Amino acid sequence: MLVTFFMGLLLGHTQKDIYTSKNFDEYAKDHEVLAILPFKTALRLDDGVEEEKLRKLKEKEGLAVQNALESYFLKRKKRKKFSVEFQDAAETNALLKQKGVTYENLDTYTPKELSKLLGVDGIIGGTLIISTLISEEVDEPFDLISLLRGKSDFGKINIKIADGPTGKLLWKYTLTINRRSGKNTEAIIDKMMRKAARKFPYDREHD
Repeated sequence: MLVTFFMGLLLGHTQKDIYTSKNFDEYAKDHEVLAILPFKTALRLDDGVEEEKLRKLKEKEGLAVQNALESYFLKRKKRKKFSVEFQDAAETNALLKQKGVTYENLDTYTPKELSKLLGVDGIIGGTLIISTLISEEVDEPFDLISLLRGKSDFGKINIKIADGPTGKLLWKYTLTINRRSGKNTEAIIDKMMRKAARKFPYDREHD
């Protein structure tokens, strides 16, 4: 009974939250290319970090998630697993820069506006809330009790996909990040996306 109780707590603590629009097929039937945006980051670090340094760290972490998602999609795409293509992240960022869209003002644009600006059918973006820099190797010790109590958590990531023409939210995946999630951004994203593969709507294997 005690083992079952602890396993229940552990599974509940690592449970992922995935939403798919009931109208996904209607909106996404003509999707061919999606753009992956830099993620907006909220850093909850210890006091004493200068504002300019904090700004740069936020952008660094947001770009790391963008790059990690692109890496995951490209690797899986080589095995012909997706029904859509993904715009090169470097092209996405160059187009944003050309149009005067910066990391700081990115969230003032709607998915519909960004989709039109980038010439894509949908937008992948989201938010990252962290208390440690996951783009670097995470080296925070933890024990089972801390994990079960949620004290080993150091952030949350929220991935969203929006339809370009309408801006409608089509898919959302929220996951709490802890020491078990991975040692850095790429490992964390790879692990969480593999776990969600069967519920990722553009993945042919989920059907």
